Amino acid sequence: MVKVKMMNENMFAKLTKEFSALGELIRTRQEEKQSVLDEYDKELSRYKKGKISENTLASSVKKTNNELLKLDKNIRDTIAKFKKYSKRINELVRAQKPIAYRARETGSALASAPIKKLAKKKAPVKKKVATKKKVVKKKLK
Repeated sequence: MVKVKMMNENMFAKLTKEFSALGELIRTRQEEKQSVLDEYDKELSRYKKGKISENTLASSVKKTNNELLKLDKNIRDTIAKFKKYSKRINELVRAQKPIAYRARETGSALASAPIKKLAKKKAPVKKKVATKKKVVKKKLK
């Protein structure tokens, strides 16, 4: 009896859960990055109003840049994991390529298997018989 390929549903469900979790993590990190930038804008406006000193602003810039670098690195790492999981999902799905089967009176078989047919008789080929040319000699006068 022929069996059709079946997808490993548990593996597929696990990979799709990881896939969506990584997408949410990227979105969270982007929101954190936006909040860090918003905090910096507030600090800058406070400096322009004269409420904080230049040294305080400089330390805020250093702290903000470090936070932004950490968040960017985390986002890049998460994107790399995302690509890894997408490749695994792609491989899992590609492995489900169907195998063509055909039902026959003798039983089912692969579609690529040759079907036995009665051999047709070919018409006989007439062979041309090579004839020799006669050599004609010219008489000299």
